[in-house]
Formats: sequence, structure tokens, C-alpha cells
Amino acid sequence: MFRALTTLLKKWRASRSASHQLDALLANAPDGDAPHAERSEWLIELAHWLHRGGALQPASSAEHNGSDGNDGNDDDGGDDGHARAHPAHARLRYLLHVLDRNPAWKTRAARILRGALRENDGISLLCDAGMPVHAGFFGALFERIDASLIPPAPNRRELSALFTLMFPSPADAQWIGALPDDLLARLAGLFAFDVTDDERHEPGSFSRDLLAALHNLTCQISSTGLSQTVRSRLTGDDAKQPLEALPFYRLTRAMLAVETASDVASESGDTSKLLHEVNYLRVLLDECREAADDVFAHLYRNGVSVDIVFQVARMRMRIQRAELLLNAWMTRDDLHGLAHLAAELVDANLNSQSVGHLVRSNFSLFARKLVETNADTGEHYITRERGEYLKMLRMAAGGGLVTVATVCVKFWITGVHLHTMLEGVLAGINYAASFMLMHFLHFTLATKQPAMTAPTLARELDGTTHDAGVAQFVSSVIALIRTQTAAICGNVLAVLPACLLVQLFAGRVLHANLISPEKAHATLHGFSLIGPTPLYAALTGVLLWASSLLAGWADNWFVLHRVGDALAYNRRLRLTLGPSGAAKLARFCRSNVAGVVANVGLGLMLGLVPAIVTAFAFTFEVRHVTLSAGSIGIAIGVLGKDALRSPELWWAVAGVAGMGILNVATSFALAFAMAVRSRSLRPTKVRALVAAIGRAIAANPLGLFWPAGGARAGGRQSESH
Repeated sequence: MFRALTTLLKKWRASRSASHQLDALLANAPDGDAPHAERSEWLIELAHWLHRGGALQPASSAEHNGSDGNDGNDDDGGDDGHARAHPAHARLRYLLHVLDRNPAWKTRAARILRGALRENDGISLLCDAGMPVHAGFFGALFERIDASLIPPAPNRRELSALFTLMFPSPADAQWIGALPDDLLARLAGLFAFDVTDDERHEPGSFSRDLLAALHNLTCQISSTGLSQTVRSRLTGDDAKQPLEALPFYRLTRAMLAVETASDVASESGDTSKLLHEVNYLRVLLDECREAADDVFAHLYRNGVSVDIVFQVARMRMRIQRAELLLNAWMTRDDLHGLAHLAAELVDANLNSQSVGHLVRSNFSLFARKLVETNADTGEHYITRERGEYLKMLRMAAGGGLVTVATVCVKFWITGVHLHTMLEGVLAGINYAASFMLMHFLHFTLATKQPAMTAPTLARELDGTTHDAGVAQFVSSVIALIRTQTAAICGNVLAVLPACLLVQLFAGRVLHANLISPEKAHATLHGFSLIGPTPLYAALTGVLLWASSLLAGWADNWFVLHRVGDALAYNRRLRLTLGPSGAAKLARFCRSNVAGVVANVGLGLMLGLVPAIVTAFAFTFEVRHVTLSAGSIGIAIGVLGKDALRSPELWWAVAGVAGMGILNVATSFALAFAMAVRSRSLRPTKVRALVAAIGRAIAANPLGLFWPAGGARAGGRQSESH
């Protein structure tokens, strides 16, 4: 009981304080002739008072002017659902009550509001809010960083700057867009209250600002649409489309026709011509939007450029803004439409300062392109029948045998005791050469697969809207786990005994060890599960995932810049190799560019990143399951049979098992998360899929290690999916 009374007392004090703050704010409102910065500061403070939380009680101003003492409570609580959902509505209603009780305060507030619309540049808000000013992505990025660090000053005569200071939260757009009818009517009455003769004759009209912003937007849309960057992706290479046929060419003329028809309608009162021209302008805007979608489709098929995506995305935003302004201009007497426009502008103005919004809106298509590129590659790494499974084992065993030479060269490099950075460079070259040899021999390295196969699974998420698609997705997940198990086993079972045999040969025939006994003990101790090995293995998984991004970027770059065509039609290559030889070279480069870049990039990262991180941050060593298994084989050969009785060895074996899990899990999780983000998937759907996978594993645990005989049909289904 005491706590309830204390809580009520605190709320009452807070509400009285809010009411007194409003009284002080309204009493000290500047005159209409006050400096612009002073009036802007007053509007900013009033807006901040509106979107503060808390209930309201009537203050002395209302009481002294004849209030019955219940206006604040009734409007805040009561039966108004909007007030309960948006506390700002209750505060706005209370503000209007107070102004109605004080005509002098209302006159000053109305003149300040009208002056803000009349004296500030409305084009900056209507046309430019949410639209990057700079033509390039990185220019817009630095622009937003500056805007987030340096807020605009209140003396700037721009509505966008005033909106930035008045409405700093996304919640502001929500309560403005949800304003009820009575508040909208009372706000309109406030704007029209006590208009002087001088104000009636002063230039400035919101309707004219809307029309000017429309004119500005249509010119910008037309300019971008007629640029070579966009036009070349609409007309194509095989057909030349007349410039006059593009909607961007006709857009500016249509806007001029609307302005002319508007002047005629205002003089004669006949709006039929105006409606005809407005409808034609709307048709052209629809065609421009469809053309922008065609450009995105062309980019998706033929390579994504972030700068081009930025320009087209900005053009599409301008098309949407032009349609919004056109609707608002045609229905400018509709208060709900104006409230919706104000909410959209507040939201766009906030987005124009968000670095995250810029990155998400411009990199989403690029991320999806990378995902799809890796998904096409990853399909080859999922085995669905016994023949494919056995082939994966052979490919993994081949990769393990190649790794034997990699491990031996790695120990030679570390044994020379070079400078850390030089050692990292040589180690990176060693890894890159090994991975390249695997690539061209069609062998496989187990831990590279998850980053490629995760996008394949994410692409199959598109078909999980029905039971057959869910069953196919579950089948693919189980096939993926089985394939990863086979690949790791093939790598490890080949590299460990082969490294052991190499060391035994070196010790008994050449009478020399690849590493010293001390180095062998240090190797086993370094791979122990107890220690930093799990962290190093997870970080190595991040590098494996990064190599898949390099593969997707390289494939996208090759297609975007049409390097294949440049090679196929290169004059010197055609003279040297002949037309067919140049075409074959182009096809070879097209099919191998992603793999080469990914393998070279992964090798160099495995060598250089640990050296760089160790030099500048913390100690980091590569913990790769296949390389580490080979190192253990050499260590056992050096230490002999006694090593088998040493706990040190078995902790190292446990550490290698943990490496396999963490290498695969980390790279797969990062790739799958990126792939899923390129699609829209509800958390409940994800949980349902996880449950379906669990049921399938419980029904057939052996399927995780050995494929069923009739799995081929499902595989073909997946490949065509």
C-alpha cells in the first residue's frame, strides 16, 4: 500500500513538473519578429517536450484561465486509444488545450509555426531528406558520418535541419503518422489562427514548395536514368533502343505539362486537363520504377557494382518520393495525407544520417550476389548418393596427401627462425601453392567447404513454404553434415599416417628428423584442447569464411567488367592462340577465377594474418584441422612409441577434433548468417526447420555417416531447385 502511494506521488510530481515546464515554455515564446535562430530553438524545445514520456496534470496556467482541472487527465488517459498507444498525442492535446485557454500564447505559437514554413527552405526537406547528395557511395558515407558527428545549427534556414533537431527519434514518425482526426483538425486551426494581413501577402506557399520539389525530383530522375551507366543496362548490347522510347526522356516534359495545367486550372477552375497530365506523369513514374528494377536485375545477372547500385537505389528512392509528393499535392486538403507525408519525411530525414541504413541499402544486392555465387559452387560439395560420397572421400584423401608437403615445408620455414613477418609471407606462399595444387587436381580441403555450402542451404530456404521443400531442406542439411564428416575424415586419415611415414623415412633412411624432439613436444602441447586452441580454431574459421567472400567478389568482378569478353576478343590473343584458343582461355579463366582468388587469398591470410595480429594485438596461431593432424603425425614419428603413452598426445588429438568442429562450425555459421540475411525468414520458421532436422536425425542417425541407396532423386531435386 505504501509503495503504491509513493509511486502515485512520484507520478503526480512528475506530471506537475511537465505542466509547469510547458507553462514556462509558452510564456517565454519569442515574437514573430524575433531572430530566426531564437524561434527555431523554441520550436525544438517544444518538440522535445511533446515526445517526453509521463502523464500530465493541469498546471496553474490552465487553472488560472478557467480550466475545470480535468483536461489533462481526461485527455491523457480516458478512452482515447491513440493517446494510450502514443503518449505524444496526449501531450499534444494538452498543449492545444492550454493554447486555447491563452489566446496570446496561441497567437505567438501560430506565427512561429507559420514563419518556420515560410522562411525555411522546404525543398531541402521535401526533395533531399533521405537522399544522399554525393554521387558516389563513399562520398555519401563520409557525408553521413559528418552529419552524425556534427548536428545542424538552429540558425540554418532549412526545414531538413529543423526537422533533424525537432524529431531525433524513429518514434516521432510513428506518432505523427498516427495522429487522430480531432488533433489534425485542431493543428490545422492552430496554423490558421490570427493570420495578419502582412502574412497573407507574403510570398511562400506549401503547395508551391511541393510542386517545386516535384520538378526538382523529376529532373534528377531523368538525369540519372539517361546516364550511360543506367541507359547501357536498359538497352543492352544487341539492340539499340531509341532515346525517346525511355520513360526518363519524357519525364521532364510531363512535369512541365503538369505545372502548365496547374496554372490553367487555378485561373479557369477546369481541372480535367490537370488530372490528365497528372495521370500521365504517374504512368511515367511507374515505368521509371520498372526500368530501375530492370537495371537491378541486369546487375544481378552480370555483376554488381556498389557505385552503380548506389546510383540506381537513389533514383528509385527519388521515384518513390516523387509519387509521395504528387499524391500529397493532389490531396493537399486531406489532413491525414499531410500527416503521412510529414511522418515519411521525418523517417527519411533520420535515415539520411544513418551510416547503417546506407550500407544495408546498398550492399544487400552485392551480398546476395556473393551468396548466390557461393551457392552455385557449394552444390558440388554436397554428396547425396554413395558414389558421390566415395568420390568425396577420394578427393579429400588427395587433399590430405598434398597437405603432407605443405606441413613439411611449414616446419622448414619455422625452423629457419626468420623475422615474424617474413616467416608469415613464406608460410602464406606455401599454403597458397598447396591450395592451388589441390584446386587444379580437383582435390578438396574439408574446411573450405562450409563457407560454400551454407549459401546453397540458404537458397533452398526459398522452397520451405511447403512440406516438400522442408523435406528437401532437411535432406540437404543431413547430406551436408555427412559430406563434411567424409571430407574431414578423408583429409585427416590421409595426412596423419602419410606424415608419420615421411618422418619415419627421414629418420631411418636419411638419419635426420624434420623437427627436433623439443619442437615435437611443443607442437603437441600447442595443439592441446586445454588452452587457446579453441579460440585459434574459431578465428581460423573466420579466415576460411573470408576466403569465400573473396571468391564471390572475384567472380562478380570478372563478370561485371566483362573480362571474359575482353580476353576472347583480344587482338593479340586471337593472333597467338586463334579465335577458338582465345575463347577457351576466356572460359578457363571464367571457371577458375573464383577458385584461384579464394585459394591464394586463403593461403596468404593463413600466413600473414597471424603474424600481423600477433605484432599489433594478441598472440594468434593458425589452427587448421588438416595441417594440425599432419603436424601430429610428424611429432609422433619424432617421439616414437613413447608418445602413444603420453597424455600430451591425446590432449592434442582432442584439440584437433575440436579444431575440425570449430573450423567448420564458425565458417558455416558466418556464411549461413550472411545468406539468411539476404532473405527474409521469421525466427519461428527457423525454429520449425531446426525441429524438423532433429526429428530426421533421431529417425536415422546412420544417415549422418553413410548415404542411403536411394538418395539420388532428392539430390537431383535439389540441384534443379
